[in-house]
Amino acid sequence: MTKIEHNIYSKNNNFSTIFTIFVFVLLASLDNAAVGMLPPLFSSIAKDLGFHVSGLGIISAVSIFIISLSAVFWAFLSTKASRKLLIILGTIIWSISVFITSISNTFFHLLFSQFFTAIGLGCISAIGFSILSDSVSKKWRGTVMSLWAMSQGFGTIAGSLMASTIAPLFTWRKPFEVLSILGFVFLILYFLIKEPPRGGSEPELQELFEKGATYEHSIKLKDIRFVFSNKSNLLLMLETLFINISNGTLIWLPTLFIARLEHAGVPTASSIVAAGFIYAVSQAGGIISIYLGYIGDKLQRRNLSGRALFTAALVFLSCPLYIIAINIPLKNFIIFSSTNPFSVISSLAGQLISNQWFIMLIIAAILASAANSVNYPNWLAMLIDVNLPEHRAAMFSIANLVTGTGRALGNALIGWVLGYLSGFFSEPDNYSLSLSFFQLFVIPAVIFLIMISRTCRKDIVAVKNLLSERAKQKLS
Repeated sequence: MTKIEHNIYSKNNNFSTIFTIFVFVLLASLDNAAVGMLPPLFSSIAKDLGFHVSGLGIISAVSIFIISLSAVFWAFLSTKASRKLLIILGTIIWSISVFITSISNTFFHLLFSQFFTAIGLGCISAIGFSILSDSVSKKWRGTVMSLWAMSQGFGTIAGSLMASTIAPLFTWRKPFEVLSILGFVFLILYFLIKEPPRGGSEPELQELFEKGATYEHSIKLKDIRFVFSNKSNLLLMLETLFINISNGTLIWLPTLFIARLEHAGVPTASSIVAAGFIYAVSQAGGIISIYLGYIGDKLQRRNLSGRALFTAALVFLSCPLYIIAINIPLKNFIIFSSTNPFSVISSLAGQLISNQWFIMLIIAAILASAANSVNYPNWLAMLIDVNLPEHRAAMFSIANLVTGTGRALGNALIGWVLGYLSGFFSEPDNYSLSLSFFQLFVIPAVIFLIMISRTCRKDIVAVKNLLSERAKQKLS
């Protein structure tokens, strides 16, 4: 590996780059715990505050949308101020807002606190992406983005587990108090990272940096037209819209599991604890995203269309696998009537050995989450590849707004579909039918990925050529 290729393990930036990746992977998990903590507590919060559980779908949809909308603002602000200071500010905002959630007493109080939590989390997503894209070389983009994506997924699971284990022992408010404290404790790590130069990962700009020059291009409002003239960008936004209409509804899986457990005769308190653990285990397939990001990197080096086609194949496979997992009943399910997490885990372990229905559910769900995990890291890598360094944070934020719109639509629409189907089907069938329907939105996403495989080659080459031209002009 030559110096010009700027390998992430080079002597000059080895420690600072790896430490930066470590901090963002760790804290992305913590940030996303704030998102994952709410769904397992839907029924408890609704009962305590005195409104229908469907109201939490509205709050969840608003939160997801605001995370994405605020990310656009943070992305443009990052071209005018230190990205490091902005991400510290964002962390302070969401940590305070999560604490306010813990003292909410009405629907609108809860909506208010989640609104500002979402604003803080929007900063982390946009600026975290920007810093990582400037830190990591092209050779490792898919791999590192898979680490970042996986940390977000596991952060969501961690939030679900915290909610499922802490709330039954105290109240639904306690998990939010704990998370708020953790946010402030780990905030100090952001002070220790070194902010990379914009465009720092581009091979075409390395000679520029080695001679002490800087890449001075920054995004302007007139660049938006240029960004949207890129066909791959438009297709990436359409792909993420449709796949996230589907993925956005998956936060209802714990609610489905609770309904299935109660239908099997498990008391509500035990069902809440068990559902959190079942959800966590069922999403464990996401850990393979690291390997899938690595495979995407290898295929991309061989063929500029390889990453998109590989992603399309596995995303398509996730659709039938999730439908199977969603519709497997929990027959002959026996579990201890307890809110003690260890007793519940012991019961679940026994069922995982002896109950064939539970075994099939877990296997199908793990395979589905594994196949689905290919999308986000490779989507991020494609987004980086087809955009100039100064456009990436803004493009990510705009595309992330589309992502959030998809998730918000999924959450809002499933509430309507669930309400309609509940007039014909009782629990848990109303949940399983609703969730199965929304998996069909994966199909147009696959079609857009196939189209991206045909447009990305031209767009990637155009970015490389323009960066080389700019570097030559700066050095001449």
